[in-house]
Amino acid sequence: MNHQPLPRPGFASRTALPTMPASQAEMLERLDALLPGMEERAARLDEEGGLPGEDVAVLGAAGMLAAPLPRALGGLGWGSEPGGAAPLMRALRRIGRASLPLGRLFEGHVNALRLVAAYGTPEQAEEAAADAWAGRLFGVWAAEVPERGLVLEEGMRRLRGGKIWCSGAGLVERALVPARAPDGVRMLLLPLPVGTGRADLSVWTASGMRASATGNVDFGGMEVGPGALIGPPETYFAQPGFSGGAWRFLAVHLGGIEAVVEALRRHLAATGRGGDPHQQARLGLALAEAETARLWVQEAARLAEGPEAGDPEAPDDAGGEAAARIVAYVDLARGAVERAGLAALELAQRSIGLGAFLRPAPVERIARDLATYLRQPGPDRALTSAAQHALARTDAVGDLWGR
Repeated sequence: MNHQPLPRPGFASRTALPTMPASQAEMLERLDALLPGMEERAARLDEEGGLPGEDVAVLGAAGMLAAPLPRALGGLGWGSEPGGAAPLMRALRRIGRASLPLGRLFEGHVNALRLVAAYGTPEQAEEAAADAWAGRLFGVWAAEVPERGLVLEEGMRRLRGGKIWCSGAGLVERALVPARAPDGVRMLLLPLPVGTGRADLSVWTASGMRASATGNVDFGGMEVGPGALIGPPETYFAQPGFSGGAWRFLAVHLGGIEAVVEALRRHLAATGRGGDPHQQARLGLALAEAETARLWVQEAARLAEGPEAGDPEAPDDAGGEAAARIVAYVDLARGAVERAGLAALELAQRSIGLGAFLRPAPVERIARDLATYLRQPGPDRALTSAAQHALARTDAVGDLWGR
């Protein structure tokens, strides 16, 4: 199959069709050139129901939406092949630094493509690759209200229910969703043509991440085609990918933390307050928090995407043990990055003072977005699960993670 970009209505007219650079470095250089525009639009789109459609089109035109694909499908193998974790971390971090809402959407796009490539048939992977080349945004939507959750019924041909808090609900054209079926939880990849009216963005009233196009999506009555099922039952929860993959949203968090600290540094330089030793101390502590987060995310990415990940189908004494170690470490990283983010926020707000809470100061918006995005599900479970892993081991604390 020729994995060159395929035109779709509206895409070719908005921007040039993408080409894939030969090197990871060139792709990251392309991204760097786009970041100022993303940062400017992030401020402009900070409103309920904000749709970063232009940013998605820009990413598509640069080849960024296809970069996570395996090289066999024309991508750069970001995160899924040897050497792909480091450039993916840098991309997620840089996009998050410019726009946390956009970083959230790109991370979901990466997650969906990885799942299709890992568990889909060759035909499904090729179709997803063609869609990514064509600039279609993918997303993974799992949150739901139990009594109104997504159910696959009528001989696994029709859906009932929906999903909540779907980031990119106004922009995602390919949604990967887990649904309850007679044989277990199944992954479905569903087409969502823009403008179908299934998304309700009015329910997203959070103070931050307002430009993430988040809303509820009703899939009730949607017919499921024969090629929609991705992988066998319970594939969505396969470890270490399910929990270990959290390192990717931590990389976006890291970008937000660095943006907060950068805003503090610029404020001190612009106001001439950088000579105050108390302000220097706060900036120093904030820099340390950002670096702490970076080191945690870097190591989490190395473990989750390296050979230590093993085979999720391997017996417990082989791949299973490696998976447990990876999940425990990434769970710890979740707590460490959250604490670093909250500490950096407090230091920046205390240092800047009231101005940190006044619009249109960039730090005010970034702080709202970061505080909202840091609220990931199950933080206590992640921490106690990692502790349980350590309690069950006899290795020295310094050797728990196989280094």
